[in-house]
Amino acid sequence: MARRGEALREHILDTAKLAFLEAGFERTSMDTIAARAETSKRSLYAHFPTKDALFLAVIERIRALFGERMRTPAHYSGQPLEAAARYCGRFVQLLRWSSVTRMLRLGIAEAERLPDLAAGLHDVLFRATADALASHLETALGLTRDEAGAAASELIGLAAYPALPRLLFGVEPLTDEVPAETSLAADIDLERIRRHLRTVLGAS
Repeated sequence: MARRGEALREHILDTAKLAFLEAGFERTSMDTIAARAETSKRSLYAHFPTKDALFLAVIERIRALFGERMRTPAHYSGQPLEAAARYCGRFVQLLRWSSVTRMLRLGIAEAERLPDLAAGLHDVLFRATADALASHLETALGLTRDEAGAAASELIGLAAYPALPRLLFGVEPLTDEVPAETSLAADIDLERIRRHLRTVLGAS
């Protein structure tokens, strides 16, 4: 049975994400996406009138999927500091997922030509994560909004380094499967993140 409505839209988004990751934004045509999605160009354009609109929708889909896998800091522990540490660790763990790092590489490659799209991708992964952490620090630890925002941004940056540049440049291997939350302690040096947490919050 042919896909219709929302089912077709979701299928197009999944197909487009793979196509963009494989060939890049510029080299991926709407014709190619329509063919790979096994739908007509008319149906494709009915859902997404331009390639930019399609790419923005792909970014939004990634945001939703990434957010579902990140959850909130409080999910990880009833102890506020440990919750923050594990939340940062989960962020680094998910950066190793090939879909995430390859999309980051794509955003960087297109940043000069499509700055709004690249900025949107940055917000999806980094700003949203830092905002959730800041909200946790403000609520659970009593920091002011400015203190929590500054601490969260610093913590995300410290947690992601040096893994992120190594992943972006292919120094460390990526994983095609979504990293399991149950293997967080084995995959990530949580003690290093806890040290950063104590340093940042001690200075805040």
